[in-house]
Amino acid sequence: MKKGTMNIALIQHQCVEDHGENIRTAEQLIRQAAEKGAKIICTQELFSGQYFPQTIDVNKYEWAEPIPGPVSNRMQALSKELEVVIIVSLYEYVRDGLYFNTVVVFEDGENLGKYRKHHIPEGPQYIEKYYFTEGDSGYPVFQTKYGTIGVLICWDEWFPEPARILALKGADIIFYPSAIGSEPDHADLDTSQTWMDAIRAHGIHNNIFIAAVNRVGREESEEGFMTFYGRSFISDPWGKVVQEATTKDKEIIMAEIDLKEITKARNILQFHRDRRPDSYGELLKRVIE
Repeated sequence: MKKGTMNIALIQHQCVEDHGENIRTAEQLIRQAAEKGAKIICTQELFSGQYFPQTIDVNKYEWAEPIPGPVSNRMQALSKELEVVIIVSLYEYVRDGLYFNTVVVFEDGENLGKYRKHHIPEGPQYIEKYYFTEGDSGYPVFQTKYGTIGVLICWDEWFPEPARILALKGADIIFYPSAIGSEPDHADLDTSQTWMDAIRAHGIHNNIFIAAVNRVGREESEEGFMTFYGRSFISDPWGKVVQEATTKDKEIIMAEIDLKEITKARNILQFHRDRRPDSYGELLKRVIE
């Protein structure tokens, strides 16, 4: 595939209790991004509702929906109308007792496939293991007419292995829909810069573009509250941030990227050439003695 330039956009916003309002907000921002020339547009993690894994509530399983379903159908139709790629994050229902944190990718209304989140965190007010089954989809790449993309979801972003797999499969960009903010048991800890640095590093190690989108705002729960810090950003194959959110509010983060920069970076920094997969067998062990 000939590598050229394209506009990509991230949709950052606060989520409220009304699911309909969240979906309308996302749709409005997607339309605005498309009007500005964005060709690939990514929603934040679980954008249709507030971050429900703050607490354990069996009734929240009712928030999951099948694919196809109401949210995915609406975004699929929007992708067709606007003639763009939309990366849609949602809570997927497969059958009773089996739910996934999933993204589905639509291009001009065509379903290109989905990815199910592999790494599921468990901590104070990040109680995701109660709600999500570990992903079983492998790490797919999606061939769009603009370039090859990969998608990973939130906690996946802290692990280098999935990004390397996607890069070796030909991904030009990795998108990271996220929902991350305050640490309830460490109120004075701000992980936002660490979060950015960790994800940018995946781009450097693989000489690819990175696009991470995070929600913003305070969300209350029976356990207390969480404040999501936003800082959605796009970085290039050298790890340079080319666009970052300027507010902690509703915002479109958009950049024109040149995929030829990947070739340039890889011709100088030969990380993939000099890998030694034959020597990494120990990584397949849970504990290395």
